[in-house]
This record gives sequence, structure tokens and C-alpha cells, in this order.
Amino acid sequence: MRKNILLPWHKQLRYIIREIVELAKKIEKYKTIYWENIWDPVEKWEKVPQWMKEIIKEACNNDEVYQYSPTRWHKNAINYILKQNPKLKEEDIIFFNWIWDAISKIYKALSFDSRIIWPSPAYPTHSSSEAAHANSFHLTYELDPNNNWYPNLEELENKIKYNPNIVWILVINPDNPTWAVFPKKILKKFIDLAKKYNLFLIFDEIYHNLVFDKEDFCTLSDIIEDVPGISMKWISKDLPWPGWRCWWIEVYNQDKDPNFKQFINTLLASKMVEVCSTTLPQYVLDKIYSHKNFKEYLKSRIEKYKKRANQAEKILWKNPFIKLIKPKGAFYLTILLNLPQNYNPKISDPEIKKIIEPKIKNTDRNDEKFVYWLLWETWVCVVPLNWFNTKYEWFRMTLLEEDDEKFEKILNLINNYILDSLKQ
Repeated sequence: MRKNILLPWHKQLRYIIREIVELAKKIEKYKTIYWENIWDPVEKWEKVPQWMKEIIKEACNNDEVYQYSPTRWHKNAINYILKQNPKLKEEDIIFFNWIWDAISKIYKALSFDSRIIWPSPAYPTHSSSEAAHANSFHLTYELDPNNNWYPNLEELENKIKYNPNIVWILVINPDNPTWAVFPKKILKKFIDLAKKYNLFLIFDEIYHNLVFDKEDFCTLSDIIEDVPGISMKWISKDLPWPGWRCWWIEVYNQDKDPNFKQFINTLLASKMVEVCSTTLPQYVLDKIYSHKNFKEYLKSRIEKYKKRANQAEKILWKNPFIKLIKPKGAFYLTILLNLPQNYNPKISDPEIKKIIEPKIKNTDRNDEKFVYWLLWETWVCVVPLNWFNTKYEWFRMTLLEEDDEKFEKILNLINNYILDSLKQ
């Protein structure tokens, strides 16, 4: 008899951020959808600045951008990164194509019994990859919504102390999906734990340039001391350029531990099998980041996202059925729901009901059901966060909308729907 080809964790490989698009597309023939489900500033009418377009156009006239790039890095990109961070050497940087490329290679390079403990809630690309490599359930430490989404460090230490398979700690800062930004004193606690238990660190810092208030913000580079660790960076968040994927890791203290150094060499070898990462974004990285208009442009984006967060707080804060913790960075808003177990609002449109009702019957999570109901009653497409490895019921929307009035309308649609449906 043929063996089962599926692994035990196959059902956990869902990416509902994209899945919900397929559902909303079926509804779109009835009415225009308010797309609040996924990050794409260009789709939200943010204009790519002309100076950035000129840099890319000029680069495309150079034959070099059509070549392979070196496996580790392109010279333009590496020189810029080294200039910004003198702690790094050339061999401390490896470029990847996209988030899955980097994360999956890191986890696949680990031995099967080496575990990474990561925050809960957690971004599913991290959690699914780690569970898949270990062929086991997730190992997490809690972030507390009643304490600004800061980590429960006592719980984290207890799990490390009694699970010898844990060899890495993952920190996402700014965090995804809570959008908390951890103060320096908390981040230093992760350094202390790594030193105490001889662990390695991974800091996912891809939103580090989009922190709203940088007074107490720091990156891994600022506090790493002599702990071996990896920082992840990504240009596709700093720029309105999601269509080009360019990710790199910065490796710290690889000479401090021979096992860690061998791991990094294995990671590099796995990338060499693919020949190289994409050339164009590496080729223009230094020119875009060092352009005289870049800092002001980045500042204007941050100010817009802060403004949107303030709008959301103004409209939603009185709603007794939700909890809003204002984001401290990036361009998303997450909203905790306080729904009754028997939450089951009335369905007003029989045609839409045919499309969505099978989805509702296929889940036992109220937040996922809520998102489907919200979609058919208000035409607002948001993301349920039940697949972000958490016990909380909540959803996510973006702060990207360019039109002030339209964004306010979307917030009011959500707010009024929650109030009306729970008054039934």
C-alpha cells in the first residue's frame, strides 16, 4: 500500500491574507470592495516618487543589471550597508529574494531537534516554517495586549530553562502583527537570556525604518554585545516597491561560536545552489537610500501612518466590543474583538450568503467568521488573525488609504457594523 505523502503539519500551511482575496473577488461582481487586507501602497494610490523612478530607469539602461549578482551581495548594496553599520564585514551579509526565501533557508539549515522559540501572536511565514522544519508544534512566548503587547519574559525563560531543544530566540521588532515597538530595556533582556543560556538570536527588523517614535528605539546592532545573532532587513517595506523582493541578513559575532559560523556557512551554501539573488534592487539600493529626498520622503510616509492611527483611535476607542492598541510603527492596524460565543448576526443578502456561508461553516473561530460577515455586509475586506498563532480573536486592516474621507468612511463602516450586529 502506498504511504501517505502528507506531513502532520500540512494543514497549518495557510496564508489567509491571500486566501480571502479569492473570496472577495467572487463578491466584487456585486459591489466595489474596500481592500484593507494586504499591504500594497501602489494599489492604494501612493505615488512612486519620480526621483526613484529615474534611478531605476537609469539603472535599466546599464547592461550590468541584467547579469547574475554575486551570491552574497552586489557591490553597490554591500558598500552602502557597510558604511551604515561599521560592526559588519563583507562576509556578514547575505542577500535573498524574498521573505520565504530567507526564512525557509534559515529553518531548513537547522538540525531537526534544534528549535526556535518565537512570539505569539506571530507572523505565519515564521511560525509555519519553524514548525515544518521540526515536524512538530510551535514553541512560543506570549505577547501581552494588556501591557502594550510586550513579551512575558518570565514565561520565556521558563520555557528555555526546561526545553533543551531551544537554541534560538526570535524577536520581531517592530512586531508583526501587534505593531508594538519594544523599548531598549526589554530588548536587552533578550540579550541577557541568550548569554545566560548560550542561545542565538534572530531579530526580524524589516519595519525598523517605519517606527513612529524613535526616541527609545534600537536595533540588534545597537545591543548585540558578543552574542551570535542575525538581523533581517527588507527594502520592500521602506519603499512603495512590493513587486521587487529584496531581503538580506546581517550576521553578528559569527566568529564567537564555531557551531554558529558553520550554520552561516551552510546557509550561504544553500543560497549558492540558487546561483544568486535578484540584481536590480541590489544595484539601486544605495542610490535610493542615499538620495537627498529619501529621508524626507520616508518621514512623510511615517506621518501619514501616524495620522491614520490617530483617526482610527478617534472613531473606534468608544466601541465596547473591541480593544484598540495603537500601532507604534509600520502601516497596519490590529483590532481585538470581544465577541460572544454565540455570535451569529443576521444575513441580509441571499446571493452573498451562498458564497460566504460555506466558509463560515468551515471554521470554529469567531474572528474568522466575523471577517466574512463584515465582508458581505460592508464590503470591507480585512484579515482575521486566527492564523497568526494566537488565542485572541482579532483582525487586521491597513493604514495605507490615501483618501482621508474614504479612510474615515471605512472606519465608520467597521465601527457601525460591530455595534449594530452585536445589538441584535
